[in-house]
Amino acid sequence: MWIGWIEFDILLGDVRSLKEKRSVIRPLIAELSRRTECAAAEVGAQDLHRRTEIGVSIVATHASHVRDVLDQAERMLSEQHPEITVLSARRGLHSSDD
Repeated sequence: MWIGWIEFDILLGDVRSLKEKRSVIRPLIAELSRRTECAAAEVGAQDLHRRTEIGVSIVATHASHVRDVLDQAERMLSEQHPEITVLSARRGLHSSDD
């Protein structure tokens, strides 16, 4: 069994309040979950209105599948959402044998 995760540090566009931030973040998280069939959540910077951290995790049989899905999540946020800027992406990949 392989467990993979990726955590994105994101700068939001023209957002002036935490309420506006939620209106941007909720659809992003829902789309990540739907398209990648992974768990996705806001995992940090929750009190800042122009920054957020989103985490995506997956469990699969093969490491290559985990990498492919995490690559897909990164491409989706970086290329298909010009209203946000992905500042960094950190990954982890672990086997159940570790």
